[in-house]
Amino acid sequence: MKIGFIGLGNMGAPMAANLAKAGHTVTGFDMAPIQVDGVTMASSATGAAREADIVITMLPNGAILHSVAEEIIPAMQQGAAFIDCSTVDVDSARQVAAQAAQAGLMPVDAPVSGGVGGAAAGTLTFMAGGSVEAFEKAAPLFEIMGQKAVHCGEAGAGQAAKICNNMILGVTMIATCEAFALADKLGLDRQKMFDVVSTSSGYSWSMNAYCPAPGVGPQSPSDNGYQPGFAADLMLKDLRLSQQAAESADADTPLGQHATELYARFVEQEDGSGRDFSAMLPRFEKRGRG
Repeated sequence: MKIGFIGLGNMGAPMAANLAKAGHTVTGFDMAPIQVDGVTMASSATGAAREADIVITMLPNGAILHSVAEEIIPAMQQGAAFIDCSTVDVDSARQVAAQAAQAGLMPVDAPVSGGVGGAAAGTLTFMAGGSVEAFEKAAPLFEIMGQKAVHCGEAGAGQAAKICNNMILGVTMIATCEAFALADKLGLDRQKMFDVVSTSSGYSWSMNAYCPAPGVGPQSPSDNGYQPGFAADLMLKDLRLSQQAAESADADTPLGQHATELYARFVEQEDGSGRDFSAMLPRFEKRGRG
């Protein structure tokens, strides 16, 4: 397959490399000068998209997605698939999908879960929105870049699934960090806390798979000085997208809203920027009730 890949940052570069390694012809483009193993670099986004069977984008936000879509859609060949793996707002995903479909393309919004490690290892999870036909065309590439792909529904459904999942993640991580900080102040040993909660009704991914307490549970960023596996800055981005969607859909999400406010304070006013999102625990350790 001829694949165009636009956006070769920390996530896009290893995804594109895995497609090239699997034998596909990959032409890439990024605003930054970069070389990716097995990928031929184009001088423009249009150059990467022209004549491709499938074009994949991995971009920072909805505004940039709109801009890139305006540029590449007229250059793409009829019947090609346009797979956007960025995490953007649901409205942008739906608008770009409509624009692509009107041009005779097959759009799929397919944000990912699994982080940079998952991108490198080819173990990402894709949450996809679009037609059944478009999803089936994209599916062989999802199998190369990831371990699971779920067709969530029509255009925008992939983004909806991603932001709902990450709203849960943001809220549960805060609750987990609060509970560890409370346990400390009550004199409860962290390991004992983990042993109880991880096998009781407080079980969650934040506790069991990504424990924010160093030296407790499986290896996680807390054991590496909270160097980001998933940065607090990115959690804040996703939580803001969840609240933007909630406002658009007239949904009541008070915990999602409060989690957004806490991460905004952590990232923008405290020391959270550049740290893992589980670094909320040392934040709560330092704070009292007031």
